[in-house]
Amino acid sequence: MRAVTGTIPIVTIWIQDPVVSGAATAIARPGGHVTGTWIAGDDALVGKRLELLKEAAPAIARVGVLISPTELQDSVVRRLISAPARALGLTVTVIEVRGAAEFDAAFAAVQALFVSQSPFFMTHRVEVAERARRARLPAVYGFREFTHAGGLLAYGPSLPAVYRRFATLVDKILKGASPADLPIEVPTRFELVVNLKAAKAIDLAISESFLLRADEVIE
Repeated sequence: MRAVTGTIPIVTIWIQDPVVSGAATAIARPGGHVTGTWIAGDDALVGKRLELLKEAAPAIARVGVLISPTELQDSVVRRLISAPARALGLTVTVIEVRGAAEFDAAFAAVQALFVSQSPFFMTHRVEVAERARRARLPAVYGFREFTHAGGLLAYGPSLPAVYRRFATLVDKILKGASPADLPIEVPTRFELVVNLKAAKAIDLAISESFLLRADEVIE
């Protein structure tokens, strides 16, 4: 879209870093005709999700990290996952999934799953959650939509809230604001969602103290 026009304002939602991808010169002042929301704006989220997975399922030692190799943002997950894994005493295996046909092999030889925020996995969230249940693997995801599809645990921004802010940016531009001057927004609130049905299906007992921290518990 940026290649097609240099004048029509563009508002978008990023998973990858908009500065690294070249869409903006800075988060606070994009400087061009593109602005929006960066939903994975805190790299610490990768470590936080892994930490929550380990806390919910303390017995795990080997975690499969599902990524889509064609997605730019998943290269960030690959780069960031090793340090927090070492700190938690976990061995991680990065597993590239290019299509749904590769899911069965991806779920073998690991004790838990860390699923990236790739749109590919969001599209296949019902299938991913179901296969994790069948394989009896605790899994952590980036959005609550995965837990509503049967997944165990999610930690990340609220997508409905992000889209409401997206609409606010569009409204500002329609009223005359320049996208060059509208800071790229980064969520400041993240929600923890736990699906107890999924936990019971894999015989995982989640502590009461963990559940008390959750923004939503699905029973």
